[in-house]
Amino acid sequence: MSARRIEQAADFGRVAVLMGGWAPEREVSLESGKQVLAALKRRGIDAHGIDATPERVLGLATEGFDRVFNVLHGTGGEDGVVQAALQLQKLPGTGSDVLASALSMDKLRTKRLWKAAGLPTPDYRLPSNLAAARDAVVALGLPVFVKPNNQGSSVGMSKVCTAEQMDDAFELAAQYSSEVLIEQFVDGPEYTAAMLQGEALPLIRIQPAGEYYDYHAKYIADDTQYHCPCGLPASLETKLQALCAQAFEALGARGWGRVDFMLDARQQPWLIEANTVPGMTTHSLVPMAAKARGMDFEELCWRVLETSWPECEQ
Repeated sequence: MSARRIEQAADFGRVAVLMGGWAPEREVSLESGKQVLAALKRRGIDAHGIDATPERVLGLATEGFDRVFNVLHGTGGEDGVVQAALQLQKLPGTGSDVLASALSMDKLRTKRLWKAAGLPTPDYRLPSNLAAARDAVVALGLPVFVKPNNQGSSVGMSKVCTAEQMDDAFELAAQYSSEVLIEQFVDGPEYTAAMLQGEALPLIRIQPAGEYYDYHAKYIADDTQYHCPCGLPASLETKLQALCAQAFEALGARGWGRVDFMLDARQQPWLIEANTVPGMTTHSLVPMAAKARGMDFEELCWRVLETSWPECEQ
């Protein structure tokens, strides 16, 4: 669904750019917010940076804001909590609603929904304890990925290549979530599809210098390579874009976001996760895909701001 196009900066009103927050991804969110705030101001929008706390979020309407550009990554900002707070205040905000945000942040429920919709996603287990995690290795085979169920940016994630590594990986993931997801490994390159106003942007192939695309590779390293054009045949890229759009819509996600997937040796795609508030830093993927489409960062931020929830604009 396309957003309503806005021609004049003044039509957005007074805009709060929510950043920071209380999740492990706080520092990334602060950097995303800094970039977005500067871009909106350059376009003449009356934008104000807000380092979010629960109390501040709940008082945005009384501060005279007309809408919100949400770049809070992870817990609180991406899982439906802030979305609910904004809806209670009748404040339009960018991106997905409460339900889609909560679903997309929950890796287990995302995978269950995709499987029910007939969409490909790697097999998995949700062990309740360390003994069950060890059993998952037998069921899924090695290697596997061990992840906190409701974190983003690869926080707390490990690749387990030997049975002896499982204990430490499980304990690390458990520090960040009460549910730990163990996912079957897909041997192949990782891709991402940025979504904007109902359209999948050009795919990006991600080539980390290390074993996999972890937090360091995403936000710190300068040797991660991003290929856009992705190098796939045009017909295959079109099919994969359609698959990612279908996966995004299956979760009820809207406005903007990202869908990550792997491509195995048979060129079979495997959906990994959806992000409803992706990064907007200098290392981030959505701005790269937008640039490949001929859209600069300022225009991208404008287009994202246009995705403010229509049901709140009454």
